[in-house]
Amino acid sequence: MPVLNRNEVARPDSVWQDAPISLALREHVNRHSAAVVWFTGFSGAGKTTLANAVNHVLFQASCNTIVLDGDTVRKGLCSDLDFSVAARHENMRRMGHVARMFFDSGSIVLASFISPLRQDRDMIRALLPQGRFFEIHCQATLAACEARDVKGLYKRARAGMIAEFTGISAPYEVPHHPELSVDTAHQSVEHCVMQVIELLTGQHIIR
Repeated sequence: MPVLNRNEVARPDSVWQDAPISLALREHVNRHSAAVVWFTGFSGAGKTTLANAVNHVLFQASCNTIVLDGDTVRKGLCSDLDFSVAARHENMRRMGHVARMFFDSGSIVLASFISPLRQDRDMIRALLPQGRFFEIHCQATLAACEARDVKGLYKRARAGMIAEFTGISAPYEVPHHPELSVDTAHQSVEHCVMQVIELLTGQHIIR
């Protein structure tokens, strides 16, 4: 049974249903282990670009993968949430459990979210078995991300048009001990992908 977050209480009228097909059997068929690879960093740090590039390499290797992207889920599953601290926490709570469900299906989950608060990232880590959650810090400075500003978000945030924007009017807490930090501001996408693949190989997630 998955570990409940300390702030959550199981509903008395719900019963946990054990999967009829075990994770071990799914991993045997997939020929790789399940994992959640969590890309965090400022907007424009290259999280989604890197997640998609890693996904392409894993797909070519016949791995069972899925990409969860912050912008995409904000358009659907989490479209009811704003960017307050409470709403960000709820966004991460939902995504943590979605990631866990795909993990239980035997997938390698590639999650691309700013996820600015350590407590939220730690909450998601606690949902997974030890050694199956990999926090990847896309280490691009705020100045580098703002210089890119491919979506024009920083310009709008500086003009006061976007409230509670991470790095401008809302905090970002740098990971203390991520499984990997990649310099997305100065290293090529290919080099960053190689670092992620080497991590997953070294941790025996993929062969």
